Amino acid sequence: MSVILEFSLPATDFQLGDVLSGPPDMQIELERIVPTGDIIMPFVWATGKSQAEFAAMVRSHATVREFLELDTVGESTLYRIEWKEPPIDLIEGISRADAVVLEARGADDWSFRLRFPDHEKLSAFHNYVIEHDIPVHIDRTYTLSETTEHGHRFDLSQEQREALMLALREGYFETPSEASLDDLADELGITRQALSNRIRRANQKVLTEVLLSSATRYE
Repeated sequence: MSVILEFSLPATDFQLGDVLSGPPDMQIELERIVPTGDIIMPFVWATGKSQAEFAAMVRSHATVREFLELDTVGESTLYRIEWKEPPIDLIEGISRADAVVLEARGADDWSFRLRFPDHEKLSAFHNYVIEHDIPVHIDRTYTLSETTEHGHRFDLSQEQREALMLALREGYFETPSEASLDDLADELGITRQALSNRIRRANQKVLTEVLLSSATRYE
C-alpha cells in the first residue's frame, strides 16, 4: 500500500535547497526527479521577476554543470539541473527509495510531500536520512486510504485545493466567467501568476486521477 510522507528541513541542509537559494522574491517548486544512470536531474519551477539573477546564481554554484531553461509560462520558468557530481543527500535518498514527489517547495525552509510504493521503501528512506545526518522534521505519514477517508484526494496540496475551491465558489469556471484571476488572487493574497499555476497543476492532478487508469497515470 502506498504511503505518504510530509516533512520539512532548512534549505542549507541539502544540496538542492542550497543551490536554489536565490533572490527572496522567487518562489521555487520541485516538479520531479529523473534518475539517468548515475546522475539525478531535478526539474524545478521558479516563479518571480528575478529570473535572470536567479539563473545566474544557480549556474555559478560549484556543484552545477548546467542549468537549462526548458519552458516559460508568464513569470514561471521550468529548469533542469545537471550536476557535476551526483548529490549524496536528500535527493539521492528520494530517488533510491523510488519515491514520487507530490509537492516540494521552499526558500529558506523547504516542505516535501512524497509518495512511497510501500512501508518498506519508506523505511529505506528513513534509514537513509539517518545514516547521512539529514535533519528532516517529520510532520506526518499516512496511507492513500486515510487521505480519502479525510477528504484529501487527488494528491492536491492545501494551496491547490484552496485555489480550486475558491475558483469554484466564485464562478471562475462558469461561461462567461463570474470572477477573474486577479479577483481570486487578491482574495488569497498571492500573485495572479502564482494562482494560475496552482489552478493549472491542480486541474492536471484531478483530471489525471479521474480520466487515466493507474497504469498510465502521469507522475
